[in-house]
Amino acid sequence: MAVITQSLDEAIQPITDGCLLAVARETSGVAMAATRALIRRGVKRLHLVALPTSTLQADLLIGAGCVETLETSAVSLGEFGPAPRFTAAVTAGTIHMRDATCPALHAQFQAGEKGVPFMPLRGLLGSDVLAHRPDWQTIDNPFGNNDPIVLLPALRPDVVLFHSPMADRNGNVYVGLQRELFTMAHAAQKTIVTAEKIYDGDLLADPLLAPATLPGFYVEAIAVVPRGAWPLPLPDHYGLDAAHMSEYAKLATTADGFAQYLDRYVHEKVAA
Repeated sequence: MAVITQSLDEAIQPITDGCLLAVARETSGVAMAATRALIRRGVKRLHLVALPTSTLQADLLIGAGCVETLETSAVSLGEFGPAPRFTAAVTAGTIHMRDATCPALHAQFQAGEKGVPFMPLRGLLGSDVLAHRPDWQTIDNPFGNNDPIVLLPALRPDVVLFHSPMADRNGNVYVGLQRELFTMAHAAQKTIVTAEKIYDGDLLADPLLAPATLPGFYVEAIAVVPRGAWPLPLPDHYGLDAAHMSEYAKLATTADGFAQYLDRYVHEKVAA
């Protein structure tokens, strides 16, 4: 059963150097306060998996030197331009990049969720991605005739980290329409959640909330962090801080500017 902590730093203790950390896409609830706390702690050599894409979170962790391997289908700041520290790291070869596709990553997490060693996927055939992923194997369908299929190894993260609208005192976490968070938590060894607030009651006892609630036995720790996704959005709660993202995009184009951003918004623990 999840432990509801008083401290964000306490909640993220299981995210250790070298661990396989999986995080959610921008619109699913990104634990940005926890990300800043990890950078302040100086976590290193992360194998970061973003399902299926990332924006500011991956760029910050890469720029701060926390990431050794990145596995995702895209990192971009969207309308604010390329992700500058990700681009610089890939160009300089300072991180190991594992290119993927959105369906491939979802399939790998589904294999981890089901406890099977791999998941077959057909759509990758004929793509250039296969040439860069020797761990993805193409075989002949044993039930077909001259019918190739790609096998993708299961992803079983050490830790999954995301931000939620609310959790209850039993450790149950409301995820709403973000259904991939269920799959991620099912596949992971541990799930750590930051939440906007504590729900006064049992989420699983409410017939309207229970279908969108992750049971507490999948959750390792919860920290209450209001606006914990800022400056990224939390669906149905608050939107993207466009002014902040624009500022980041400008500063992070250079190493010195990125260092200024860290001093201003990460090490000073600035909140929204």
